[in-house]
Amino acid sequence: MNELLTAVRAGRHHDVPPLVLALDRPGRRSALAELKELRKEVRGWDWRRRDRIRKALLVAGAGCHTGAAACAAWIGGRDLRDWTRSPYPLILASLKDRDPAWLGDLAHRFAGRSALSDAEYIFVGELTRIARVPIPVTDNLVTGWTELVGAARWRHRTRRPLTEVLRDDPHTAVLAPRLFEMAELPPQVDFYDAPDPQDHWPGALCTLAEEGVLDRSYLVERCVARLMRGGKSVDQRFFLAVLQRLEATEDEEKSHLRDWTAMAADGIAPVASHAQQVLVRLDARGELPVRELADVSGAVLFRQEKKLVRAQLTLLGKVLRRDSSTADELLPAVAEAFGHEAIDVQERALKLVARYLPAATGPEVRELLASAAAQLGPVHREAVTTLFGGLVEEVPQETYEEFLPPAPVLRRQEPAPETVAELVEEVAARVKAHASERWIPASAVLDTSAGITGFERALDGLVRLARSDREELTGSLREALAGVHFVEHGLSPYMVDPRGISTSHGLSVVVASLLGLVSERDRVAWRAKTVVTGSDACAHAALNGVLLDRVWEASEAIAAGRVPFLLATPTWHTGAVEAAELVERLRTYRELGVHPGPADFAQALLRVRRSDRPERAEAAAAAEALGTGEGDRLAAWIRAEESVAPVLRHPATAVSRPSEGTWWQRKTTGARQVLLATRERLVIQREFPEAFHWLGRAQLPRAQECYHWGPERSSHWTATLPGDPETLAAWLMPDLMFAADQGQRGAVGFLPALAESAGEIGGAMHLALAYGLGARHPEDRTAAVDTLLVLAARGRLDGALLGRELAILVDRDLVKVNRTADALGTAAATGACRTVLTVLAAMLPGLLAYEKTPRGLGDLLSVAAECAERCGTGGIEPIAGLAATAGRKGSSQTVRQAARLLAAFGERKDQGTAPRNLTEKRR
Repeated sequence: MNELLTAVRAGRHHDVPPLVLALDRPGRRSALAELKELRKEVRGWDWRRRDRIRKALLVAGAGCHTGAAACAAWIGGRDLRDWTRSPYPLILASLKDRDPAWLGDLAHRFAGRSALSDAEYIFVGELTRIARVPIPVTDNLVTGWTELVGAARWRHRTRRPLTEVLRDDPHTAVLAPRLFEMAELPPQVDFYDAPDPQDHWPGALCTLAEEGVLDRSYLVERCVARLMRGGKSVDQRFFLAVLQRLEATEDEEKSHLRDWTAMAADGIAPVASHAQQVLVRLDARGELPVRELADVSGAVLFRQEKKLVRAQLTLLGKVLRRDSSTADELLPAVAEAFGHEAIDVQERALKLVARYLPAATGPEVRELLASAAAQLGPVHREAVTTLFGGLVEEVPQETYEEFLPPAPVLRRQEPAPETVAELVEEVAARVKAHASERWIPASAVLDTSAGITGFERALDGLVRLARSDREELTGSLREALAGVHFVEHGLSPYMVDPRGISTSHGLSVVVASLLGLVSERDRVAWRAKTVVTGSDACAHAALNGVLLDRVWEASEAIAAGRVPFLLATPTWHTGAVEAAELVERLRTYRELGVHPGPADFAQALLRVRRSDRPERAEAAAAAEALGTGEGDRLAAWIRAEESVAPVLRHPATAVSRPSEGTWWQRKTTGARQVLLATRERLVIQREFPEAFHWLGRAQLPRAQECYHWGPERSSHWTATLPGDPETLAAWLMPDLMFAADQGQRGAVGFLPALAESAGEIGGAMHLALAYGLGARHPEDRTAAVDTLLVLAARGRLDGALLGRELAILVDRDLVKVNRTADALGTAAATGACRTVLTVLAAMLPGLLAYEKTPRGLGDLLSVAAECAERCGTGGIEPIAGLAATAGRKGSSQTVRQAARLLAAFGERKDQGTAPRNLTEKRR
């Protein structure tokens, strides 16, 4: 036994199997107890020492277990599964004296564990081969099998056809059907349009079904069942591809009639389209009952996909043309399309009803159709009246009421943790979120802190408790962060680089300094990096440099042990600090004889919340009465009431197009890039620490994408200047431009926080919002919609200005019309129709003037028409060019929606009521 443990500690894994086999049953039990203790001990080692003995420990423990269940748990242990080469041949060697039945039991138990890899699949296969038992069919084993199949396709640097690989695998006939029963398909089951249909999974499985390796009828049944069940879109597309390649027979299509109707009603678009095609074939063979067609049509016509709706109307038209006696059953289903958002769909349904209305025999059917047609908009009013006459009742116009989300209110930040246990728990949670990062593009890493408040609480707590309970705090931190990379090996350069730092990295810097892991030489060298210089310096690095300078200063303050708390700790959730509270903090500093840290005080000044004139005067007088240099600086700062870096104004409020010399425009890739500049603020360059100087310099816009920054880490950017949304919007405008023009993901996430700021909202914020509404990715447009609604709820949105900004960006080909239509449609759907219509009324004239209709203009006009029909057009000037567009020849979406909007301008003039904020009416 001692020899076995010695070999394990030395990492000699090849020596372990014979040493295990040499032990009798009691000897293995004794060795196992020692191995369990060693496993606990190893968990506290650094990763290099752990790696040396991990494989030997795994093999020895597996060989010493006498029970199959415990052995399976040991082999599957996460802390033992990090190796470069599979240890399973060694495990099999250490188990070669076991009974076949025991090995079969181990195989079944191990196959039921989670996350099996291709190596583990081979291990289970060898166990079952030796035990001469069937291979266990589990979801986890199938996942491992698919990994092995994927690896086998690329052996010897040549790609083998997937069909050939599956055909050669002895377990394909047993394991492949399990794919159709799993809750989710393994990620290795790739599906794409390969040139060779046998070179992806759907094609390969169908080929094996044709060859008789797999049961074709079973696959058809399972595909239909999986499509009925729903699930992830990629899985649905996989089963649909298999089903289409299997080509269900006429009898199979007829036997699943109810399934096709359910798929057409509720399936994802590709599945619904396939089901709809099957229903067309069933109808052509006379196997689709009229009642079934009517039922499914009502659901399909309620869907948003216009292609499906049009196809269903076509099917209904064919049936009505073949047998007009079905009008009583089918026309009420056709009327469901009257509620569709697309005006061409409404018009098509109305024509179908008009054609076959004479065939309807029951008066109740005509009344039902007339009631449904009464919901159509003003553009169809004349046709509806002609068709139904007196049966159409005038729909009473309801007084419109604007619904906006509740205006955000300031929330006080919770104080710093008062106990060591609470503080250590919070710090550990934030630090461990990034403990395993290396230098990678920051945009791929999420900042897990819920805003800036958690970071600021933890930072202030470290300063406070390090002064009063240093020994207990350091001991608890060492214990809680054991195994974290920087605690074991020191800070990495990426953690102190202003190009990619996050708030979690900032806490790591402070903790590392508190634990004595940073040498004086490294501290001096790394703090020098907080100063951002050079003409190519960007706002991200500058704002990150401010954060870094603060955490290094906090580390030095902790080492000195004199600072009782931080001055810049926010009062409110936005990051703002109340001036009166900052005065009291300075008074405490004066009484204790403590000199404020330059970076801490500078950040506190930048966070001072702007208040009304009487409060401002009172706070300035109180600060001046302190009789200290910092008090005088605070008083001067409060009285100045000036933006950190004023934004240069642009003429968007006066004209629809910018003139040269007023906007900063640069020609790149065919687009005129619209950005803003900021003026210098000399007081920052003269009185603030060097790390803050970039903020006070005049900044020309830089249309250059920054590869190093992560938009998800923006919480500390907005909290650096919580009262200057215009300045931050101007500095970060290039990110928003790239989000719209080039598809950068996540860049709009900071806008809602700026909308909550108490600072002035002007042209920069509206231009930033215009870029956000045209962002490529839906989640970014959602953030922009949130920003729009917050500004509207606070009464700070200039809809006309936003509309003109959008028109200019469309003119510069920086924003796509269809994306903007999607975003504004989302905002209108929340109940903000009046707000959206105000924006569109200013945006549309420029777009309607184009000789060539911009793509997506019809969608934009549709949103405007929907808003106008709901909220009325009172107080809104007629839109220039609308009548000319509506009068064009043709039946395009643009012409139809323009006519609809024009009719709405002539129909409703009421303005409704003022916007209303309702907590229960949130988007």
